[in-house]
Amino acid sequence: MDYKALDPNKKYLITGAAGFIGYFLSKKLLEQGCTVIGVDNVNDYYDVNLKHTRLDQLKPFENFTFIKGDISDKELVTRIFEENKPNVVVNLAAQAGVRYSIENPDVYIQSNIIGFYNILEACRYYPVDHLVYASSSSVYGANKKVPFEETDFVDNPVSLYASTKKSNELMAHTYSHLYKIPATGLRFFTVYGPMGRPDMAYFGFTDKYFADESIKIFNNGDFENDLYRDFTYVDDIVIGIERLIGKPPEAEPVSHKVFNIGNNNPEKLMAFIETLEKCLSKATGKEVVFKKDFEPIKPGDVPATYASTDQLQEAVGFKPKTSIEDGLQKFADWYVEYYKKQ
Repeated sequence: MDYKALDPNKKYLITGAAGFIGYFLSKKLLEQGCTVIGVDNVNDYYDVNLKHTRLDQLKPFENFTFIKGDISDKELVTRIFEENKPNVVVNLAAQAGVRYSIENPDVYIQSNIIGFYNILEACRYYPVDHLVYASSSSVYGANKKVPFEETDFVDNPVSLYASTKKSNELMAHTYSHLYKIPATGLRFFTVYGPMGRPDMAYFGFTDKYFADESIKIFNNGDFENDLYRDFTYVDDIVIGIERLIGKPPEAEPVSHKVFNIGNNNPEKLMAFIETLEKCLSKATGKEVVFKKDFEPIKPGDVPATYASTDQLQEAVGFKPKTSIEDGLQKFADWYVEYYKKQ
């Protein structure tokens, strides 16, 4: 259960630093006096103003360096490692989104496969103490057994996004085996919170409400067999990453480990929506009720995501604990203030 506190004398390279988790992790490390090199291509997959808002909050830190660039550019990645010699790398840069991978596969291969390969190659030639990288709960595909455990069979992904994340785990394992790179993969389960990604359902529902549009709920209107999701609050995710950074996997048989990082407490989609309505009512001071359209489940979506977090708890003594009510209230308060919806 031991883990080392972060060492302010080390350099931390965080890719996807203008992203949701990347921003919160960078901020946490900077507040503890760590040196952070943030890399992000600030693409327009969602509102770039939000990415700039996050970056604007990181730039005042003297120990923060921002490099605008794409990890699929091998020359750039090599140069960053050569010039900065990071001790720890947290690779969060990726093209996210299950549904978008059906429409735009090219960008997933570029960012999630080629980009990650470039990071691994750089770690090979400029050795690091620890490489932590983002995988995803989507690797579990249509697995029926819940909660999902790290030892489960994950060879049947149902989206290209999931395939790229499973590929990342395999690539990291191989590089760890061949070049002794200590690497840890994190299977994230539906991360949410203030300054989150606008393509996520809870954010989109809120946008629709304020635009006076109905929300689409992809559960066939079947309340008995509703979708379950393991929603994980962003601060919990960051604490988990922070603890794991100081605990590279043991070298035997290979220094590569994969952890679920989720809430271990799945919510029915409809219960989640009702909680969001209540939180927005509180934030705005008036009753909020979404207009709802029920539609069939989308291709690539899975009926339940639910994490077993026993291994994470055993490794670093940590289990996420923010309730859905507290987490969504923080999101609702931020949204109403940021978009001036008072």
